[in-house]
Formats: sequence, structure tokens, C-alpha cells
Amino acid sequence: MANENQNELEQEQPQTNEDTKVEENNSDEAATEAAAVENEFDLLQNELAALKDKYARVHADFENIKKRLEREKYTAVEYANEKFAKDMIPVLDSLQMAMASANTDASAEELITKLKEGIELTIKQFLTSLEKHGVKMVAHDEPFDPNIHNAIQSVPSDTVESGQIVQTFQTGYKYKERPLREAMVVVAN
Repeated sequence: MANENQNELEQEQPQTNEDTKVEENNSDEAATEAAAVENEFDLLQNELAALKDKYARVHADFENIKKRLEREKYTAVEYANEKFAKDMIPVLDSLQMAMASANTDASAEELITKLKEGIELTIKQFLTSLEKHGVKMVAHDEPFDPNIHNAIQSVPSDTVESGQIVQTFQTGYKYKERPLREAMVVVAN
């Protein structure tokens, strides 16, 4: 019996050692797993911080671009007529030269002829500048159109069809396709 008890003790002792080893392995695995989870958690926190920083920078860039575009829009609107104004300056120069030539010691006929030529050239220059910017005269040789013509009178006519323009009192103008000023016309009945 003593032999049996000793065998049992020996059998129990290795089992206890094996249990201790298993527990130590489980403990080591748990510690390793915990360290891996903590390591991954730290990596994810760092990645989150980097993404937050990147988001903040992109958002700040977006706001800066938005403000810059807003300033550029206001500047563009404020200076939209700059090209038009630059094209009108030569017309003003021509008118000023006409006034200066009126003060010369020329005969009345010469003066009138020069002024007439100067005014005709100035009008041509003015119309060219207007057309360059999309402003055109309303045609007078087309049928009456209430969108661009204002009939101030209608007269009977044997030579012109009804609805045709007989005479123009005031020239009309349109900017691209939008009327700036309707032409005042006389229309045939």
C-alpha cells in the first residue's frame, strides 16, 4: 500500500507540474495577446490622430479656397466693365480732338467739313467698340417685332407690306439678345 500511495503521489506530482506549465503557457499567451491588442490599439489611436489632423488641414484649405474665390468673385464683378471702359477712351479722345479742331482759324466750310468727317469717324469707332462688347443696333429693315421695336405710329402705305417698318425715329440697341433700348418706329398698316 505504501507503494501504491507513492505511485499515486508521483503521478499526481507530474500532473501538477503539467498543470502549472499549462497555466503558465495560458498566462504567457494572454499576456502576449493583451500586448498585441494594446499595440494594435495604440496603432489605431495614432492612425486616428493622423486622420483627424489630415481632416483639419483639408478643411482649413477648403475654407481658404472658399474665401479666396469669394474675394475673386467680388473683384471680378467690381471690375467687369474695365475692358469696356478702356475701349471707350479712344472714342472720348476723338471727341476731344474734334472740339480742339473747332477752335482753329479755318473757314466755316472747312471747319464744318472737318467736324462732319471727325464725327462720322467717331460714331464708327464708337459703334465698333460697342459691337466688340456685344452691343448691336436693332435692324430697321426687318418686320416689326414688339420685343425690340416700339411702334409710336402706324401709317397706311401702298408701297410697303403691313407690319413693315416705314421710318425709324430712334435707333434701338440690344446687348447680345436682350434689348437695351427699343427702337422707336413707324409701322405700315
